Amino acid sequence: MKRVLIVEDDLIISLTTERMVKKLGFQVVACVTSGEEAVKAAEENKPDVILMDIRLNGQMDGIEATQQILDSLEKTRVIYVTGNTDNAYRERAEQTGYDAYLIKPLRLDDLKSII
Repeated sequence: MKRVLIVEDDLIISLTTERMVKKLGFQVVACVTSGEEAVKAAEENKPDVILMDIRLNGQMDGIEATQQILDSLEKTRVIYVTGNTDNAYRERAEQTGYDAYLIKPLRLDDLKSII
């Protein structure tokens, strides 16, 4: 069973995403709201997949968190899930070697085909 870490600072979106992931038969290992928490949760739980928002609470955004996580967990797949369509964020994200870049609202079919 794939282990999924959800990094999302909007509680409603986080709960909705968690429900979708579980409906697909995957295990949610943690739901966190900041980049700093994401790094810590990834180190502790070693997820197979991270659903990463870009704009987060705290000092570290999702792109910075992804860079730190992938430095130590190279095999972890990162899927950005963001409401931000700004090209500058997309270009920064591309440097992290992510698996997919999804625009909110997240749909079950999108998750199913990517995870």
